[in-house]
Amino acid sequence: MPLTFALPQIRQRLSLLLVLGASLTLSVVLITFRVFLTHQITFVFLLWNLFLALIPFGLSTMLGLSAGRLKARVLLPVGAVWLLFFPNAPYILTDLFHLEPRTGVPYWFDLALLLSAAWNGLMLAYASLTDMQALVTRRLGWWSGWAFATVALLLSSFGVYLGRYLRFNSWDIVTNPLTLFYDILNRILHPMSFSGTWGVTLLYGVFLLLGYATVRLLGRMGEEPGE
Repeated sequence: MPLTFALPQIRQRLSLLLVLGASLTLSVVLITFRVFLTHQITFVFLLWNLFLALIPFGLSTMLGLSAGRLKARVLLPVGAVWLLFFPNAPYILTDLFHLEPRTGVPYWFDLALLLSAAWNGLMLAYASLTDMQALVTRRLGWWSGWAFATVALLLSSFGVYLGRYLRFNSWDIVTNPLTLFYDILNRILHPMSFSGTWGVTLLYGVFLLLGYATVRLLGRMGEEPGE
């Protein structure tokens, strides 16, 4: 890749890292301040959830930076690990379920805290997916790139359901694979018995896809034609 093209991309990535870093710092500060304010660890679990959301972003960033040198034997296994951890990022949106009035802290503060964490999870998901879609588009074309993004978001929505309602996590594919496989297969073979599963998957998937498309279009609005 010529240097003239590489430098703008490096600047964009650094700018993204700075903004995401500032946004994540805000979430950490809000969570930490709440602990000091209430002497309770009510929302400390969000720190772990944000860490899990950073894993797919870290993997996609690594793949994006080394895209020109990647071979299929590296891309495929790393991409599979990325897909396994990817639902952890949009999953944080469902932590809004924990919002309720609590003593010792204003309701609006907890709302801001949860929204901050949810926003970071969503933005980490979209930033990560953008890198992965670019890799697919570069190899297979525009339509394949968007097909990949759509499938990834629908699968992540299914993963969110597994995590929120069945309490599975990414590690269960290693530590509890039989139960995980049985529950997934049971829902595939008997879809009418698990309408909630597919309702959450489709509705959440459509929401994530529309949000992703909106963010991608907003990112292109400032570009000059032909860029």
